[in-house]
Amino acid sequence: MRRLGNIFRDDKKSVIVALDHGLSMNVLPGLNDTSGILSSIVKGGADAVLCGYGMARNYVEELKGTGLILRMDGGNSELSSFQTGNRILDPEDAVRNGADCLACMGFPGAPNEIDTLTTISELAAEAHSWGMPLLAEMLPGAFSPKPEKNVETIRLAARIGAELGADIIKTSFVGTVKEFRTIVEGCFKPVIVLGGAKVKNLNDLFVVIEKAMEAGASGVAVGRNVWKHPDPGALTAAFVELVHNGKTASEVGMNL
Repeated sequence: MRRLGNIFRDDKKSVIVALDHGLSMNVLPGLNDTSGILSSIVKGGADAVLCGYGMARNYVEELKGTGLILRMDGGNSELSSFQTGNRILDPEDAVRNGADCLACMGFPGAPNEIDTLTTISELAAEAHSWGMPLLAEMLPGAFSPKPEKNVETIRLAARIGAELGADIIKTSFVGTVKEFRTIVEGCFKPVIVLGGAKVKNLNDLFVVIEKAMEAGASGVAVGRNVWKHPDPGALTAAFVELVHNGKTASEVGMNL
């Protein structure tokens, strides 16, 4: 699919920066300077930015030079039960806004499992009719502690996303390098590792990414740890070094 070339480099790997949090979470004041943060991220070498419809429409100039992944689901905020998954956009909306890829959630084992998994299959079929790939963020149990996000549940969730038609799977890194490799090998689509909540020690995140790449992951999708950092561009560049240039956590950590 041609548009995948706007998300992945020739090495079939990608550094995605997620900026879709404002659809449901409180991003203030961290994202007050959205324009400056976006410009810094693109300058830092991000292969793609994941965001909502409003950001994509408002920051066209800042997003030039990077792939655009548009979130298609949401519809509720952290003021409610905070389980996204409701479809709020159509692939045609993404095409009109120059998107290169769509994104949605998949929550196997959650109360709204059927809704989210149905959304993936429907969006995949519609997206493909436009020549558009779909990224599915597969999280067992959504944002709840049950079922536990372990090797078995993540492996199952990743495979389900691929079976439903998603072209890219975004999920959590779990287990050892050897164990996570079974997740990658069990999924016939590229697996991208998410960054998760803001960490206290960046080196911990660098180590996770190093291990994920060693296990065969196709890249990372990091959000809060980038846009909450004093220098989002420098941190993005560090991820580029880890993902595309094979640097180690200790090597990139020396510069931040």
